[in-house]
Amino acid sequence: MNVHIERLITKTNEMANTVVEAAPRIAIGVTIFIVFIIASRFVKKSFFSILSRNREHANLAHVLSRLSSVLIVVIGFLVASGVIFPSVTPADLLGLLGIGGVAIGFAFKDIFQNFLAGILILVLRTFKIGDQIEVDGIEGTVEDIEIRATIIKTYDNRRVIIPNADIFSSKVIINTAYDKRRISAIIGIGFGDDIVKAKQVILEAVNKIEGILQEPPPYVLVTNYGGSSVDLELRFWLTPPRRRDVLDMTDAVLEVLKPALFGAGIDIPFPTQQILFHDQTESTDGHRKSQREGWPTAGNDPGPREFKIPGSSSGTVGTRGESETSSAGVQ
Repeated sequence: MNVHIERLITKTNEMANTVVEAAPRIAIGVTIFIVFIIASRFVKKSFFSILSRNREHANLAHVLSRLSSVLIVVIGFLVASGVIFPSVTPADLLGLLGIGGVAIGFAFKDIFQNFLAGILILVLRTFKIGDQIEVDGIEGTVEDIEIRATIIKTYDNRRVIIPNADIFSSKVIINTAYDKRRISAIIGIGFGDDIVKAKQVILEAVNKIEGILQEPPPYVLVTNYGGSSVDLELRFWLTPPRRRDVLDMTDAVLEVLKPALFGAGIDIPFPTQQILFHDQTESTDGHRKSQREGWPTAGNDPGPREFKIPGSSSGTVGTRGESETSSAGVQ
């Protein structure tokens, strides 16, 4: 029993002596680490102050200043560890960091992927805060570009967080990349209306609206023969090209076009359906040369059938439609 107590006392004394001997190194190591932490904060503020002078690089400056701060803290930790543990060489620490880095890389693959994508987005300045973009059907205004994700505020006031890796590998539509944007509006007119006159009426009405650019000028194109209308497409430009401006201007254009077209006697038709009964009552019914509603013609098409006029004693032969006095006896 006494032997065990003596061994315990001996070990305790050895540990106490080791701590006393290492105390100066520990104090120096901790002091060095604190100095590096203070230096990291100073570098972070200085780095951000220099890079943020250009507002376009403000978010990039924020990210890089954080990275520089973390890098200085890591270097301080390595230096302090070398002072406290002299037997541990820098090569050992780097090797340990390398093995740990591989393990962490596999464990946090998605995080590092988003991190690198965020850095590339910030460096390449694909889009910036305040831009209105569309990614995979999500459209809104960019609120912030973080290292891990991009935050978008939708037009109905919702927040969407999209990982940077998804944005970097997807098709991104930037609606505010340029200072001008072309807007289109489809207007249908009747098949019997004058297309040239309708174009003139549309352009005269649009040119009176404040906010529509005259350079490039608005213009109208015939785009389609619809089921019940001739479709005209009005194209015009406006600035700035933000979502609210587009909606307001489209509303103003459609509001003035209706009374302008009606006032000029131009119809804005709605979908209708016409049912034709061929070979019934008119002299042209069934005559493919005269009545072409979808009928093919080859030049030798048959004419309408002949029939006897009811009540005629002479047996006159005619075509349908020559007599409308009595339809009851038609055979």
